[in-house]
Amino acid sequence: MAAQAPDAPLVLRVAGRPVGRYVTRPELPARLSPRPYLHPVTTLAGTAVTELTPADHTHHLGVGVAVPDVGGHNFWGGRTYVRDQGPTELDNHGTQRHGSFQLRDPDGFVAELRWVASGTELLRERRTVAATELTDTAWALDFTFSLTNVTATPLSIGSPATNGRPGAAYGGFFWRARKEASAPEVFTADTEGEAETHGRCADWLALAGVGWTLVFAGATDATRRDPWFVRTAEYPGVGSSLASAARLPIPPGETAVRRVVTVVADGRLARDEATALVRKAVSQ
Repeated sequence: MAAQAPDAPLVLRVAGRPVGRYVTRPELPARLSPRPYLHPVTTLAGTAVTELTPADHTHHLGVGVAVPDVGGHNFWGGRTYVRDQGPTELDNHGTQRHGSFQLRDPDGFVAELRWVASGTELLRERRTVAATELTDTAWALDFTFSLTNVTATPLSIGSPATNGRPGAAYGGFFWRARKEASAPEVFTADTEGEAETHGRCADWLALAGVGWTLVFAGATDATRRDPWFVRTAEYPGVGSSLASAARLPIPPGETAVRRVVTVVADGRLARDEATALVRKAVSQ
């Protein structure tokens, strides 16, 4: 059997079943801010819970890390929000380049990435991903990313919200869920609905569609302080906002770290079930 290429797509498995495919070097136009991503991600029963380059937002790439403003460079894809001007097509897109795997196993990996724009490396990322079984109908995707400023000057991460567009603090960990005939439900431990959950902090946030539930949880104090970015009516997507009320500074040589654990479950979880599975997933 031929040896697998070191940067070939990696298939994540839980209890022997494939649940995700990690693509390291996607062939995408520069406008989409090419970057490694997970797609498809599925439940243990095989239901897909991600989308790739959907027609409504072609720069949405399954599960990954996407940031619309790193020192003025767009690592999100699509148009850039310009203060007092609005969404604008700019030639400012960056690329996340897969460097190498430090660990590559069926149930997870550790990878090094380089965030490059205009020929200059701005950030070095260490990405750690693990897939673990929780029950016979649920598993957890544990996703940690560490962004280090490798330049000699201060960098900061921004969002359309910090650049003047209220309610648009997207940027960071982002999960584009599958679009169905009706919008998914969204709820936390004590509230529900897009208007009540978007832009707010919560220990966990659930997105429930037809036959599946995703429960997102910040697994560190810093991550739990980031508000959730939530979309259900326009499209189904959830992110953890790195820059909500203000830009996130990363001085030279320093590192910003976030960890999001996502429960991927078959069926519709009740609040108590979501709480119990999140506790189990984060403690593993």
